[in-house]
Amino acid sequence: MDCDPHLCGKAIIGCVLISLHARGLLNSPPPEFVSPRPACEGQEQQFARAFAIIRQAIVEGAFPGAALAVSYHGALVAAQGFGRFTCEEKSAAVQADTVFDLASLTKVVATTAVAMLLYERGEFLLDEPVAQSMPEFVRLAPKHQQARREAVTIRMLLAHSSGLPAYEKLFEFAATRQELINAALTTRLTATPGTRASYSDIGFIILGELLARKAGLALDLFAAQEIFAPLGMRQTRFQPPSQWKTGIPPTEDDRKFRKRVIQGEVNDENAYVMGGVAGHAGLFAPAADVARFAECLLGGGSPLFSKSTVKLFTHREPSPPGTTRTLGWDTPSQPHSSSGRLFSLVSFGHLGFTGTSLWIDPGRKLSVTLLTNRTWPDRASQLIRQVRPQVHDAIIEALEGS
Repeated sequence: MDCDPHLCGKAIIGCVLISLHARGLLNSPPPEFVSPRPACEGQEQQFARAFAIIRQAIVEGAFPGAALAVSYHGALVAAQGFGRFTCEEKSAAVQADTVFDLASLTKVVATTAVAMLLYERGEFLLDEPVAQSMPEFVRLAPKHQQARREAVTIRMLLAHSSGLPAYEKLFEFAATRQELINAALTTRLTATPGTRASYSDIGFIILGELLARKAGLALDLFAAQEIFAPLGMRQTRFQPPSQWKTGIPPTEDDRKFRKRVIQGEVNDENAYVMGGVAGHAGLFAPAADVARFAECLLGGGSPLFSKSTVKLFTHREPSPPGTTRTLGWDTPSQPHSSSGRLFSLVSFGHLGFTGTSLWIDPGRKLSVTLLTNRTWPDRASQLIRQVRPQVHDAIIEALEGS
């Protein structure tokens, strides 16, 4: 594929230009997807600063490896792998199409997407009580908590305003999938529903199960059939097969719970007990597949969603006061956001614990997917917090000639 330096005006786009429109992303997907190639001179030149930031972050120990995908005006303008699977010199090199544990990107790429589709099909109302579909959410709780739990709605689960806590180590006492679900359903509310936005894994565990009931099909199967297949996301899935294992960067040398290297299986312990399929974590994908999903939203939702559904789910909720959340997504928070300084206020995105992120700017028709395994060999490093905004700023500056 030849470089076309004129495709995006001022931007000098490299030889990885793959028109997502031309290849059918926004209509029907192509029978084959051209994998991103290593960066050619044009891509290296245009995105030199962004690439340098990622490479320096690897040197400084922010993460062993990373994969970056940037889509802009319907074209994949950057697709590149950096570093290695681990810090060992003999470790495999990360490629542009390396599959990563997406961690909490599962919440938007799978769970929120399924919610959008079911909402559009009339399977639920946003302000419908959770207990309407899951009566045990109230019935199993202590009597003094039941009245508050009756007020929790599907909208609140999506907007992280249900009053459920951010995280609980349910895996410490739940040994099976059903035991963990029951533990989530009976987790004590820490705030009055609708009064405070507090990011909650527990809420999305419950949401994933609720949506599966609405769909009449397990979350992973419904997402594969109705989201990933129509978009041509061929390497996106829960529970990667065993033959994929050596091609997925490990996320942790777990000395406490599983007591083994975590590679090719979900890093999150609660999702692990659930068999690797959960509303809050468990999805695996390469960066270019995530970019495909982003392009669907940038293109108004076709072929999956209507424009009105995309708008509804990606615009910041009016309450609780001060929230930065949409239905499923987050938006840039000032003055410090992982999206950096330049993403517009209508942007939306999400992060994942293993070091993954996706930010989408509809005004610019831009998406940036950065996948890393920053939790290797343990979870100590927080350097990615400085890396993400720098990379996002450098990409926009490269595209807009700043």
